[in-house]
Amino acid sequence: MPAPLWPAPTAPGPVRATVRLPGSKSITNRALLLAAIADGPGTVRGALRSRDADLMVAALRALGTELTSTGGDASAADWHVTPRPVRGGAAIDAGLAGTVMRFVPPVAALAAEPVSFDGDPQARVRPMGPLLSALRALGARVDGDALPFTISGPVTGGEVTLDASASSQLVSGLLLAAPRFTKGVTVRHDGPPVPSMPHIEMTTSMLRAAGVSVDDAEPDVWRVEPGTVGARDMTVEPDLSNAAPFLGAAAITGGAVTVPAWPEHTTQPGDALRGLLSRMGATVTHGPDGGLTVTGGTLTGIDADLHEVGELTPSVAALAALADSPSRLRGVAHLRGHETDRLAALATEINGLGGDVTETEDGLVIRPRPLRGGVFRSYADHRMATAGAMIGLAVPGVQVEDIATTAKTLPEFARMWAEMLGEGR
Repeated sequence: MPAPLWPAPTAPGPVRATVRLPGSKSITNRALLLAAIADGPGTVRGALRSRDADLMVAALRALGTELTSTGGDASAADWHVTPRPVRGGAAIDAGLAGTVMRFVPPVAALAAEPVSFDGDPQARVRPMGPLLSALRALGARVDGDALPFTISGPVTGGEVTLDASASSQLVSGLLLAAPRFTKGVTVRHDGPPVPSMPHIEMTTSMLRAAGVSVDDAEPDVWRVEPGTVGARDMTVEPDLSNAAPFLGAAAITGGAVTVPAWPEHTTQPGDALRGLLSRMGATVTHGPDGGLTVTGGTLTGIDADLHEVGELTPSVAALAALADSPSRLRGVAHLRGHETDRLAALATEINGLGGDVTETEDGLVIRPRPLRGGVFRSYADHRMATAGAMIGLAVPGVQVEDIATTAKTLPEFARMWAEMLGEGR
């Protein structure tokens, strides 16, 4: 059955709104996993409730962790986490969550009994081979090189070399579980540059905050010593990457959008929005109350290397398609291995609305042209869906396929989008 079409609302004028964002998916899933292997109970406050986060909760429960939630709403919760010995015999559904398919297997390898993993059809083509080969080298037994696969321990740890150029999650997955390995782990990357390095910095920062010894002084080498993961309570920051479509709405319409509680210091790649939007003609201010406000001006093209912040590419591409001059987005060849081939998908869908987008080896060249309404397919990719919504602000008649796929990281997106536009009237 074809996915339903969502009529993307066109902005009636400059958007003026305050948008409160739920917690970061990247931080939420790292925090939940670290709490599950800690040396005592802890609480993850303001955790995101979304499909990816719910899949992580279900996976950790299947491995024996006790998790109970209090408070919150449809998109947020406080999780009380009580670690238990990792048990096998479970079947894990990774869905389309890279953090589940890559972070949970190293923890599952602590169990003697096999644990099976599978996910959505689109997940079965996502890069897993380097991680699974690394786990074999560290002592685990693995049957398969991609989803579906089965893994069992006991993993012992040690030194391993892998090519993590397809995803930084391949490194983070090993590092997060490494304190529980008998020998810890030394991970060496051998290959083209690792994308999204801020996500690895997020991982090492959270490990250190839990009392884990991490040495990342040598480029492309990470050492984690064996030991305990300290139990603690933590509060999850707002998801800055999910701010992209909302702040982008200000740049597209010449309005002003504020996201409260924007952290002054953060490891989230989404913080790069401040510089990117400023370069594209917007005014960006970080107020004394912690709110980040973007005020639109003349939307201009950009030449940007997005290698470290690839998840922002769909939003930047949507902005570039509406700008007054050409853009070149570089350094994101790895996006071909995400929920879909995002480069091909963006080129196909923008061109389908009358745009002029050319794929390059590692990115896109976008030459603005007048766009028309039509169907903008999401490919079961949440960031494709939000890119379509952004274009719809300025182009009447855009219909986004399966807007519900945004539940992966932002389950209330359609409601929040409508409320943002309501404030602008």
